[in-house]
Amino acid sequence: MQKWLRLRTLHSTRPPILYGFNHSRPTNVQLQRLIASRDLQARSFAFSAIPRFVLHAMRIPVAGVTVGVGGLTYVNYKLNDMATKSSDLMSSISDGIKSAFGTVTDGFSKFDIGLQDDQFMNLTKKLIEVRNILMSIDHEEGLKLPSIVVIGSQSSGKSSVLEAIVGHEFLPKGSNMVTRRPIELTLIHTPKSKEEYGEFPQLGLGKIHDFSHIQQTLRDLNLAVPESECVSNKPIELRIYSANVPDLTLIDLPGYIQINNKNQPETLKDKIVELCEQYIREPNIILAVCAADVDLANSEALKAGRKVDPLGLRTLGVITKMDLVEPEIGAAILRNSDYPLHLGYIGVVCKPPASIKNKKNITSALIRHEDQFFRSNYVYSQRGIQVGIGTLRKKLMEVLEEGMAKSLFSIVGAVQKELEESRYQFKVQYNDRRITAESYVAETIDSIKQNFKNFAYSFGKPQVRHEVRSMLEQKVMDLCAELYWTDNKIVDLPKAPTDELYWKYKLDMSSAALTKSGIGRTSTQLVVGVLMANMEKIALLEPLNNHPDISSKLLSLSNEILRNKFHTTSDQVENCVKPYKHEVECSEQEWTDGVKRTISLIEKELESCNRALQNIKDTVGKKKLRAAIKYVIDDAKRVQAQARDSGEGTVVDSGNETSTLTQVQSVVVNDIIEDNDSDRHRLHFNPKVIEKAIEAIFLRDRSMILKYRLAALKSRQCKSPENKQYCPEAFLNMVAEKLAYTAVMFIQVELLNEFFFQFPREVDNLLVYGMNKNQILLFAKENPKIRKHLELQEKKRKLEEVMEKLNYISRDASGWLGSAN
Repeated sequence: MQKWLRLRTLHSTRPPILYGFNHSRPTNVQLQRLIASRDLQARSFAFSAIPRFVLHAMRIPVAGVTVGVGGLTYVNYKLNDMATKSSDLMSSISDGIKSAFGTVTDGFSKFDIGLQDDQFMNLTKKLIEVRNILMSIDHEEGLKLPSIVVIGSQSSGKSSVLEAIVGHEFLPKGSNMVTRRPIELTLIHTPKSKEEYGEFPQLGLGKIHDFSHIQQTLRDLNLAVPESECVSNKPIELRIYSANVPDLTLIDLPGYIQINNKNQPETLKDKIVELCEQYIREPNIILAVCAADVDLANSEALKAGRKVDPLGLRTLGVITKMDLVEPEIGAAILRNSDYPLHLGYIGVVCKPPASIKNKKNITSALIRHEDQFFRSNYVYSQRGIQVGIGTLRKKLMEVLEEGMAKSLFSIVGAVQKELEESRYQFKVQYNDRRITAESYVAETIDSIKQNFKNFAYSFGKPQVRHEVRSMLEQKVMDLCAELYWTDNKIVDLPKAPTDELYWKYKLDMSSAALTKSGIGRTSTQLVVGVLMANMEKIALLEPLNNHPDISSKLLSLSNEILRNKFHTTSDQVENCVKPYKHEVECSEQEWTDGVKRTISLIEKELESCNRALQNIKDTVGKKKLRAAIKYVIDDAKRVQAQARDSGEGTVVDSGNETSTLTQVQSVVVNDIIEDNDSDRHRLHFNPKVIEKAIEAIFLRDRSMILKYRLAALKSRQCKSPENKQYCPEAFLNMVAEKLAYTAVMFIQVELLNEFFFQFPREVDNLLVYGMNKNQILLFAKENPKIRKHLELQEKKRKLEEVMEKLNYISRDASGWLGSAN
């Protein structure tokens, strides 16, 4: 059978006209390539195996096939003879023959698909998986597998080609340069699933089944680049899963432009060229998209490709809009003669018919529509001319398979080297200690709670009492200074009669000012302020100082807990101190303790005054300060004398040099510092020195009064609470102590206990129950040390995974190549 078929073919006297061949007698090799051309691309089968398989599959007798092939050869010969007589008749009959031959070739196509090597297809898919993993590690040149980079001028049809390959309209469209970032498109063939969807790994949006949503997302991501920049080199990663797409990795880049508009930067053209050059370097494959109605000599894509690939070894040309030119012109372009490329040119018509625009997937309908166009023009059936989206898809798969196979062994070495370095660094820096984001969150929670617990132990009732007592004691000092120490009659207080109403009235007024000053609100606000100040300190400690957002949320939660308890606590305190607003009873012990505390307070106040006065002396100088003080007092006397003569002003006791600050300021400050009289401008003292002198007078007077009152508190007269009107400082201090004790008791119960109980639970709600897995990972990576640890650990893990896949792929590839040979 084989010998007969071969002899019949070789010794036929009638030259056949076969689809896709020149009108010359084929050799034996050419005939074998004709019948098994596609099969030879995947696996080299013997010619004799083809007819046996076809006959068995189609159940046609051997003689039938022999007659069919011989008859077809004879008919082709007769048609060639008739072509010289009638072109119209040739055209009509050739259509029929092409249809008949198409049935036969369709059978061989199905035969090829059925015998495609699944291992080699899986090889590409696995290498694409490896590429995706490597991309997630970094974008170093040494760890890159080839991708198909799509370049072309604006409006050349790049988007239409990509959408025809995918089968959906998913790329943004518009007149104002909507592609501003590289789109790294990974197509994943899923033969066992009818589901079609896309994913944006960088955004974490999950599966997107609506391709119009993908289109809008791409549009938003691109337009997020300001028009003043127009182009960004930060890529957008998009993966599309479908049973209708081949396994491919494509990169869509902004289209070349000739001129920029007024809103675009002048450097835009150069920036696009620079971005494209960055991507079309080796080992990437260049898909140069050109429009058929534009001269290839003006193609920016071919020009850019030739710059980095002078011999065109890794450049594939795609000629779009073939329906816009005459068939002879289109065929001439596709013959790959004028601007030759090693991978050749493929002509496409990516215009889907209007009737299928609303369908789910347009691939099949588009290919049928396109095939109808090319079949209607016989010139596109000539040998060496490649047309159609289907052909383009297969060609891209073949080219990518070949490019990845070439890069396989080099990438193994690069990955092995990078893996060894990562293992070494992980050993040196972290002693091979593994961590997780979840474990870091758990450690963070423990650390926050421990810091909070330490603060809670250190801030109990004694500390709260100290804070409230200090606040009330300061208020006592202020009342004494306002109502007693500035009173000129204070020197007569120890000698005043017991029943003198003046001092009794003063004592009642100062006590009421203390008890009716809103102790509940002020003491509660004081404790809340102390709590929040300490919470801010905790927020600045490790590890919260690395997480500003969480710190802010924890402070807000703390503030919310305290705010919710504030009014209840202040009302409770105010109700409990209400009896002290009417009458305050005092025992001997309470009085004795109050006197001791008051003496201590006044001694501290006296020490503070002396220290401030000494500071002024050191700053101004003792002699200069003494002269300035004398000048101020003399001038005050003179001004008072003038005022007394005119019946105006405030009278100062001229016989007492220790005038109070209020008197001195009212008489001297405005008169000396701000007077416009010419004599005042000829002073020997700087106004700043005068101010220091007035301050020194105040401190000297206050120091003298404090010494006087300190002596009174230590006298026998202040030993008994019966003489409380003679010792107002001690009495007010005793009242303040009662107020502090009562306020702290309720602040502890209503505010502190609730806060210390609720805050740790809010930490759990925020960090344990309030974050998903991605948020936990982002939280952990906010800490620079943890981020570095996690990234190195993850890089090592991914490289180990890649190395395992590459070893497996290398074994499979070697076995496949051995079986093929």
